[in-house]
Amino acid sequence: MILTTLIILPLLGGVIALYSEKISTRLPKTITLVTLSLVLLLLLTTTLSNTLFNGDHRGQWLFDEGVIWIERLNIGAQLSMDGLSLALIILTLLVGLLALSSAWEEIKKHQGFFYFNFLWTFAGIIGVFLAMDLLLFFVFWEVMLVPLYFLIAIWGHENRRYAALKFFLFTQAGGLLMLLSIIALAATHYQETSILSFNYHTLIQSPIVAPIGQWICLGFILAFLVKLPAFPFHPWLPDAHTQAPTPVSIILAAILLKTGGYGLIRFVLPLFPDAVQFWSPVMLLLGVMSIIYGAVLAFAQHDLKRVVAYSSVSHMGFVVLGCFSLNYIALQGAMIQMLAHGLSSAALFMLVGLIQHKLHTRDLNQFSGLWQQLPNLSAMGLFFAVASLGMPGLGNFIGELLVLIGTFEQNAYFAVAASLGLILGAIYSLRLIQKSFWGPGKSNILAATVHLDKALATPSDLNIKQRATLFCIATGLILIGIYPQPILDLLQQPLMQILAVTRIEGVT
Repeated sequence: MILTTLIILPLLGGVIALYSEKISTRLPKTITLVTLSLVLLLLLTTTLSNTLFNGDHRGQWLFDEGVIWIERLNIGAQLSMDGLSLALIILTLLVGLLALSSAWEEIKKHQGFFYFNFLWTFAGIIGVFLAMDLLLFFVFWEVMLVPLYFLIAIWGHENRRYAALKFFLFTQAGGLLMLLSIIALAATHYQETSILSFNYHTLIQSPIVAPIGQWICLGFILAFLVKLPAFPFHPWLPDAHTQAPTPVSIILAAILLKTGGYGLIRFVLPLFPDAVQFWSPVMLLLGVMSIIYGAVLAFAQHDLKRVVAYSSVSHMGFVVLGCFSLNYIALQGAMIQMLAHGLSSAALFMLVGLIQHKLHTRDLNQFSGLWQQLPNLSAMGLFFAVASLGMPGLGNFIGELLVLIGTFEQNAYFAVAASLGLILGAIYSLRLIQKSFWGPGKSNILAATVHLDKALATPSDLNIKQRATLFCIATGLILIGIYPQPILDLLQQPLMQILAVTRIEGVT
């Protein structure tokens, strides 16, 4: 019942946080901290004990549990965890603690309801990474969206309702397309095998060979590309990031986008091996277009949040490229890219939130010379901007390098085109660094900073909690960049199982 517990704990914690505000306004965030820490501790201790006592005897799946949910339709509450889902759940919980750190001082109103939605979002995300019944997967897919809508619409900035509605409509359209594809997949599978099932383990044994499989596969692909997001399904992302409060921007960029990449790897590749071969050239083109388009748009922005938001479109383009290159090395790179981008984007949004909190603006044209006024924040900003552009020795570089190597083996033209994104990424990142951290300091910004620091009684630009949080993220990026082998070992068996079913070359 360990997997069920991982989902139930955030649900219960959210309900307790909701009603605890009546006792004290500090209780909701304390309960949220305890809940996330308890879930992370439970996950790490159980997986460690499983590794120590069972070794590799459990095969691909570390944990597997389920019960019949709707017997007449053969629908089960099936949950499973392997190295792929384990890595993403650990990222989810770590980013959750980071988002909580950002929300600790920023969220002042309706704290009980905020942390209720906060924890229910994480319950839905964890469920997405564990669900092995497609209808159950769809339920969790929807569960994580509704609380996010409230988090943006209630605690966001000026145009929050417009951004929340736009986010909800785009993601719901993708969800509806996914539901129709799930039903079509189960019906087609029933026609071919006389077995009605929505279970991943059953469906993967008999991939669809009928021509309709190409269109069912496309439905899944489009649903996941909306969430990723990839060009041209990205318009919801910049507005949602810009209007969302900082902790929600962190969740969107660092975790929510990864559910799209996870869906492509977990479901699209093994369930539709023939259809994936058919759609691969089109998806590679969309991946390259996302990389270049996102980078160009990031360069053109003056709002710091929109710069980071469009850079996420560019970085997620590498994930699309890695998934549809049909190459083992490229797929490893796509996973590393998701993990590294989760850390770097979370840190960048946290820093943007701090800048807005101190200077009351995110406009690059309104400030410069931050290094003179906020040296610690600027140093951290410089590090994570450099990490985002793909500096060797940091995690983002490893992910993008593996994707390009794997893509080059399969299609050199797409690899060369995608490499332009590295150049463009360096351009917009260096522009951000130059316009914000260097140059002469502006007196009005300095005055606002000094006034705010006195009001908050903070002796420096970053307090101890913020420094520790950002230092931990930086350490994670350095470890991934210098020694990614433990993560590659964790991902090796599940990725090889998926790619063996997909009949992808390069699996050794």
